[in-house]
Amino acid sequence: MYKRVLLKLSGEALAAPDFPFSTEILEKIALQVKEIREMGIDVGIVIGGGNICRGKIFEKIGFDRVQSDYAGMLATVINAVMFSAELNKVGVPSVAMSAITAQNVLDFDKDEANRLIDEGNVIVFGGGYGLPYYSTDTGSAQRAADIGADVILMAKSGVDGVYDSDPDENPDAKKFDELTFDDILRLELKVIDASAAELCLQNKIDAFVFNMQEEGNIVKAAKGEAVGTVIKA
Repeated sequence: MYKRVLLKLSGEALAAPDFPFSTEILEKIALQVKEIREMGIDVGIVIGGGNICRGKIFEKIGFDRVQSDYAGMLATVINAVMFSAELNKVGVPSVAMSAITAQNVLDFDKDEANRLIDEGNVIVFGGGYGLPYYSTDTGSAQRAADIGADVILMAKSGVDGVYDSDPDENPDAKKFDELTFDDILRLELKVIDASAAELCLQNKIDAFVFNMQEEGNIVKAAKGEAVGTVIKA
């Protein structure tokens, strides 16, 4: 069982069919985080912004990359505030922090984040890396390093691990139970950005890819159960 984890959620995972947020999904994930905390595991969370907007959409309609990336970062701040509020609602002390300045949201500070986590709070990190040209993978790897996480729990929607090819296109695709980041880079597997993989290697942080749609899988992954693919640093 891990001692401190960084849970990476996609923004799309929070969405309802006709609204950016599903109250049912928010509560289900929050209750699993509560269970993890009650086991004594420290938790930081990074959420994407795809349920609200993706920076790439803005690029397609003519905005430049920098403007588009900042729009995507703002979406992640909204998600951080929403999910932090949901955690507090179910009885988990939580604070939203942002790498870009937002009114009434704490500016990211590494020492303050670690102090709050040590006191039992769950920190939900918004604003990505705080700079354009960086993906949420890289932002997650950096925040995992900042808080000294043992592992990044990469919660996927409908994907139960890492395969050697797309299982939707290749029925004979092979699933890996365990890999290294060197394997990821060598085989060019598209599960995590190369820059994020390098950060994990440098900071000796593992990653765990699993399907969050399976009941209780976030808790099981935090306990180190075999519910996906472990990528070892």
